[in-house]
Amino acid sequence: MADNVESQTAPPTGPSGGASPDESYLERRTLRRGSAGPLLLTGLGVAYVVSGDFSGWNNGLAQGGFGGLAIAAVLMGLMYTCLVFALAELASILPTAGGGYGFARRALGTWGGFLTGTAILIEYVLAPAAISIFIGDYVESLGLFGLHSSWPVYLACFAIFIGIHLWGVGEALRFSLIVTAIAVAAIVVFAIAALTDFHVDTLNDIPVQAGAFGANSWLPFGILGIWAAFPFGMWFFLGVEGVPLAAEETKDPARSLPKAMAAAMGILLVLALITFTAATGARGSAAIQSVGDPLVQALQPHGTPTTVSRIVNYAGLAGLVASFFSLIFAGSRQLFALSRAGYLPRFLSLTSRRKAPYLGLLVPGALGFALAAATGDGARMLNVAVFGATISYALMALSHIVLRRREPGLPRPYRTPGGMLTSSVAFVLACSALVATFLVDKEAAFIALGVYVVALAYFAFYSRHRLVAAAPEEEFAALAAAEAELERT
Repeated sequence: MADNVESQTAPPTGPSGGASPDESYLERRTLRRGSAGPLLLTGLGVAYVVSGDFSGWNNGLAQGGFGGLAIAAVLMGLMYTCLVFALAELASILPTAGGGYGFARRALGTWGGFLTGTAILIEYVLAPAAISIFIGDYVESLGLFGLHSSWPVYLACFAIFIGIHLWGVGEALRFSLIVTAIAVAAIVVFAIAALTDFHVDTLNDIPVQAGAFGANSWLPFGILGIWAAFPFGMWFFLGVEGVPLAAEETKDPARSLPKAMAAAMGILLVLALITFTAATGARGSAAIQSVGDPLVQALQPHGTPTTVSRIVNYAGLAGLVASFFSLIFAGSRQLFALSRAGYLPRFLSLTSRRKAPYLGLLVPGALGFALAAATGDGARMLNVAVFGATISYALMALSHIVLRRREPGLPRPYRTPGGMLTSSVAFVLACSALVATFLVDKEAAFIALGVYVVALAYFAFYSRHRLVAAAPEEEFAALAAAEAELERT
């Protein structure tokens, strides 16, 4: 078989009519099917992202000013919208836990599948670690339980929320939906309060940088500032692409996934617009460009807490919990799929009696906790996560283009509006965002590249010779290879 896939095929049954090796292997690696419908999936899509509305995006004001970040957010919103439509089509074709890895595996081969899956894994392991640090900061600032932002808080985050995931996927997604709904309601409350004190003249109050090409009051850092603000424009949407990772636990995934992804993206676009406009208009771009809690500060022009600002502050913690919780889910499913197919050690894909990939939850959780406790640098880890995300976006968009060109007759229960033009826009913008990460944090970009090199060495010298042909994503790719062989003969 092409691509050095190790087949585990055997006679359909054993000597006494038992399960074949393939069946036995997959039985110990099975998720709970039918646990999620469109509502829970939509909540999952929003949960991935909602913490980005409460903090992080505002640092883009220090890179591009109001105008630069506004343009960057629009372009990144366009990129995510196009990507979501492309992924909705791919998810309807191959509804498995592999998500982006599975799509790229069929379109770009084993190397493309591994590159994509590894990039996604970097995003979903680093982002929860970073968010646990931010949760610790919120807990300390709110004076909750007398705790300080340190390793006991990070440990509690991972232990409690991984425990809920181990309980079961249905329970986990319902918990995520409730916490996400609280966070979204708080953003609406914030917007109503902030817009009552909206001032247009505060939007562009960042001083113009002398000598910057194309600089003016709306673009104080010039044209290049737009590009530098790309990674921060992504914070309004980062993670929504993870919805297809729930495919094997979804009711009627070919129909539910496209609906949920479109609904989640629509909600996130609205939240981004009202959050960005209301926060900068209420307090001014200069005042919130580098604070950790821009929504709270936007409601406290004189530094005095109000009832609404306290509500938003507590809801910010809820938003962080929602994103942390859902990103743990996404990381465990991507690790599960890569391990089940043999790209990573196979034991990581074993599931419990409650059909939870327990090692896929515990191992990334332990790694995330160790990184958080050892570094305490949430911003740096998020920049590394963004770098991995942009690589995966480019490869997933490319996968859509390749499959449309190479396999136009492939059954597609859902078709991307605009076809290859849509995914081409996503591809170009993803490549631009990837380059922009070097403008913001070169060290983070090189750290991500280092991780990539180590992972690729493992794949090149070891795991690519031990892939599991029975894994759903590998079978899907093998079917394409067999059909191509028949056409040639």
